[in-house]
Amino acid sequence: MTQAQSAPDAARLQEIAADLIARAKSAGADHAEASVAESRHTELSVRDGNLEDIERSESLDAGVRVFVGQRQAGVAFSDLSKQGRQFTVERAIAMAKAAPEDPFAALADPERLCTNPPRLDLFEAVEWSPEELEAIANRVEKAARAIEGVTMTDTAFASYGQGAAAYATTTGFNSGWRKSQFGYGASVIAGKDGAMERDYAATSARRGADLKSPEEIGTEAGERTAQRVGPQKIKSGVMPVVFDRRVATAFLSAFCGAISGPSVARGVSFLRDKMGEKVFGDGIVIVDDPHRDWGHASCPFDGEGTVNARSNIIEDGRLTTWFLNSSAARQLKLEPTGH
Repeated sequence: MTQAQSAPDAARLQEIAADLIARAKSAGADHAEASVAESRHTELSVRDGNLEDIERSESLDAGVRVFVGQRQAGVAFSDLSKQGRQFTVERAIAMAKAAPEDPFAALADPERLCTNPPRLDLFEAVEWSPEELEAIANRVEKAARAIEGVTMTDTAFASYGQGAAAYATTTGFNSGWRKSQFGYGASVIAGKDGAMERDYAATSARRGADLKSPEEIGTEAGERTAQRVGPQKIKSGVMPVVFDRRVATAFLSAFCGAISGPSVARGVSFLRDKMGEKVFGDGIVIVDDPHRDWGHASCPFDGEGTVNARSNIIEDGRLTTWFLNSSAARQLKLEPTGH
């Protein structure tokens, strides 16, 4: 059975973040921001019904960015002792003083800060024991190997993780959140007449109730793999193309990079001149909704501590917005978008 577990504490991370920006101010920074993150992750894999590997990782690290006039510098580090914090802050300030001036470098405007973050359900306070992880992974593998044509297991795995983070600024923002992650999947091999193919399937969610069953995932992995064996060449011609749903993330990744504010501001985005124009087909709508409960990328505020909200990035195929942080917005003489 799953059980309650002492999870990373966002309040403790907020205290560390507050200490870092206080040290930065005392050391001579005009302004500063600090982020602190803690994570714990366990993953177990099996093959042919036998335990193959189990890994446990834990991390606690931070980042601080300081501003001295219009000069800035950022440092990431993992020594969070008092000496480590002080050394890092002083090093960041020395780096900032040596950096070139950036007229757009500054924290988000205070009036844009999220003073009342919405409460989002993103954390399920349970852990999966090694025995549970192994049992789940075995169920996935068993279902995959039951598919005709599947001959070997590459790997079958199950994992869970917990994380927390905090973000604070000298302009008055300090907040944090906790998130959980559960998942499992398998990669298997199918062979016929000397030909071999490999494919996989997996599921992940922030709570166990949203996962597909181990049997469903194993069956999907096995069927995908078996269907790859013995492909046939088709004649050349003009015909419709249907992309697998797993390809969607590649399209969205390229698209999000192209509408990133810094890319647009530097003039390196292929969509830099396409605001308001059709970049997708009729009827296509792409929504950014940061406040979905249990969403993989949900967050009560954006990366600068400002208010975020649901918005249509693509409306009926038309591009409606960039992803503008404060710096890019100042450079483009636009308003930040809170993405």
